[in-house]
Amino acid sequence: MQEIVVLSAMRFTDELLDKLRAVSPRLVVKQRTCDNAEEVEQALEESVEVLYTFYLPADLSRASRLKWVQMHAAGVDSLLDHPVMKSDILLTTASGIHATPIAEYVFASILAFSRRVPRMLYYQSRHEWPQGRWNLFARPELYGSTLGIVGYGSIGREVGRIARCFGMQVVATKRSVSQMRDVGYAVQGIGDREGTLLDKAFPPERLSEMLSLCDYVVVAVPLTPETRKLIGEAELWAMKSSAYLVNISRGGTVDEEALIKALGEGWIAGAGLDVFEEEPLPLDSPLYDLENVILSPHVSGFTLRYDERASDLFAENLRRYLAGEPLLNLVDKERGY
Repeated sequence: MQEIVVLSAMRFTDELLDKLRAVSPRLVVKQRTCDNAEEVEQALEESVEVLYTFYLPADLSRASRLKWVQMHAAGVDSLLDHPVMKSDILLTTASGIHATPIAEYVFASILAFSRRVPRMLYYQSRHEWPQGRWNLFARPELYGSTLGIVGYGSIGREVGRIARCFGMQVVATKRSVSQMRDVGYAVQGIGDREGTLLDKAFPPERLSEMLSLCDYVVVAVPLTPETRKLIGEAELWAMKSSAYLVNISRGGTVDEEALIKALGEGWIAGAGLDVFEEEPLPLDSPLYDLENVILSPHVSGFTLRYDERASDLFAENLRRYLAGEPLLNLVDKERGY
């Protein structure tokens, strides 16, 4: 029975490591916690066949037997120019494990905007009971409004499921509208695996048409050369002046300069932003001072269950690897995600 050496460069607990070892007696699971790519490179050994990591060094030559890298994050936009993208090494992501916290974040942002929570907190901080409360706080309901999702992956599908609970109409763009089933990793009981919840699915070339219908727009596409600045001036003009945009994908998917202009000039009503073209967001960014912006420091995917779900995905992929079955979340290196 040939052993397979698996190296975790994370901080998984003993319980989570034992979960991985329980997949098969063939697995030799080791862990060496690393805080940067250089430390990961030093931790690599010739015998390592499978690497689990957040950081990926450019030089993987120390692990001459390396066949598969499982990333601890969903996006691989930072690896588009990495040598691994031109190698035969399999690359998989943690896509799907973030769907619940990010979808909850989306609706926290939408509800905070629609119910004017920042304004409530403003009056609270001033110990003030405002006059004209109806005009200040009477707002359209989510019920009956239209939510548009740009990118109907695991996150978009959970956003769509929750939107249905609010009684919203749900539309989305998807690369292939003829293939609606989600074949990636998904936490059991959430999302829209079969793709049956949508009122309408739009191909990418009809994005502006979809945007014109929406009261709320959620950007949930991966960042690739194709999706960089996907939401630009033309797309922002296509949106309703009353619309609210939420970006939880990557900052580069939205033209930030155009967005600042749109927010300042009232092309759209507001934006909830967790990601930015430059992170940390520069201190002189106008986004900090716009009253119609709710921003956060790239935290929408944070959850105390992150490692639990990540190790569940990794364990399933280890089982598939040993059985010769297709791995979940295998990166298409040509498409970049």
